[in-house]
Amino acid sequence: MGIHRFSNGVVSAAQQLLETARPRAACDARARRLHRTARARRLQKMSLLLACIAPLSISGAAKNRSAVQLAGYKAVRVHYGPMDRMIMSVRINGQPASLLLDTGSTQLILDAKAAESFGVTPSQRGLRYIRFTKIEGELFPIGFVQNISADSMSFGSSLVTLQRSLHAESAIAGLDGVLGLDILLRHKALINCRTKLVFFKVDQAQRINLGSVAASEKFTRVPIQREDTGALTVPCSIRGQPTRLLVDTGAFITILHEGFVRSLGLPAEATRISAQFAGGGFKKINAAKIDDLHIGAFKVPRKKFGVAPLPQFALQQGSSKIAGILGMDTLYICHAIIDLDGMNLFLK
Repeated sequence: MGIHRFSNGVVSAAQQLLETARPRAACDARARRLHRTARARRLQKMSLLLACIAPLSISGAAKNRSAVQLAGYKAVRVHYGPMDRMIMSVRINGQPASLLLDTGSTQLILDAKAAESFGVTPSQRGLRYIRFTKIEGELFPIGFVQNISADSMSFGSSLVTLQRSLHAESAIAGLDGVLGLDILLRHKALINCRTKLVFFKVDQAQRINLGSVAASEKFTRVPIQREDTGALTVPCSIRGQPTRLLVDTGAFITILHEGFVRSLGLPAEATRISAQFAGGGFKKINAAKIDDLHIGAFKVPRKKFGVAPLPQFALQQGSSKIAGILGMDTLYICHAIIDLDGMNLFLK
């Protein structure tokens, strides 16, 4: 099933620890039970941590996802739709809805028409005042969700941006909205791009040593930086040229800025793919084969990446130099785990 794998080193180390700690002549039945209990707890903790990072088998996934429990966290199932969209089934004010899990969005967004069916309308005081928020230079009204939940996880109440053009965007087509970083960061989400599980922290006193377990599973840790704009970025380099990428689970492919690729002297070839960016129309996507992309200290397998003129709002993230969007294709291939508690990206 893939969720109870232990390396020989871990198991033998635990056994050696028990052997050296065991009294020789005075070891009674009670002491043996205590040793067995301690060892079982250590192995159980390790298996639960592995459940956060090890993909479930296809045949066993449906049965075992509901059984996975991690102390201090609640697990929520997701599924993948067309274009590798990570979709979470939620309830908004008690009504079923489907949201795109999107680390590229700083806030919870609902399609305005769908929001009306959930009883969510623009907030107002008196007859004239309606709150607005600005996204990529455009103003959108703010509503209030009394309760949003997924499986057994309650996110409580939340402000929500209402956007009438949401269904026109291809990445959101057929969905009711976007679950963004406001909720994901508030509940310190642990997002595994392969296992179809997202863990949300409910006990702030709990600490898990995900880094050491991930290292034992041959993952590379890459620090995540939150920019002044609220975006999440990670360091990267191509041909030794350092820059940063936006971490965006709402993007179906990884796209590098056309100007950056051209400055490196990398050739790009035409494709039939187009992408739509927020606040703009469709842009033609070219492709460039890159064999030396490093994200942090992790070397991404050689593959073709999208190339397009990215909009200024994507390239301007405070003082950081951004050269592209790290999308779901690369995140999935590299077994990405996004840890919003420790602010780390783990890749393998």
